[in-house]
Amino acid sequence: MKPTSQKPLLYRSVNTRTHGVRHGSCRAYRYERHTKSEKDKQSNRGSMHSHQRHGFDYTPLFRFLLSKVGHPWDQVFSEANARLDRPEPMFWMVAQHESDKQDYVRTDENSYYSGLWVDEGRLLQKVNPQLTPEQMKPFCNCCTHTFNGVVFPQGLPHHG
Repeated sequence: MKPTSQKPLLYRSVNTRTHGVRHGSCRAYRYERHTKSEKDKQSNRGSMHSHQRHGFDYTPLFRFLLSKVGHPWDQVFSEANARLDRPEPMFWMVAQHESDKQDYVRTDENSYYSGLWVDEGRLLQKVNPQLTPEQMKPFCNCCTHTFNGVVFPQGLPHHG
């Protein structure tokens, strides 16, 4: 059992019984099948959606990790791990292997965060530090999308 920390937890429980709460079932999924992102779900890193535990929001963790870019990974990992229910959500954002590095990761239907990695000096870094919300393309036009917590512009109107 982990010792209790004075700092707040890096995840929170969300009400999953409220009417209208969705659990990763965006209708646009059917267009995602057999794509590169679907293939990535079968990689060693795994999908951020596989084995998802409904009722937990890791947004505080993702913001914490972004705030620690440039810091020693071992310290960041130790602090985050003490404030989490399990370590796996850290590796949704932080690549464990060179081949796992991604410019950004999608944490739910409409939230994207910078992909992170640990450099040769064991410092936490962004995979693509130049990536901005303006460069992001929304997954669908029906939702508001965010990149590192900042809303990014909607795509072109849907024709069809």
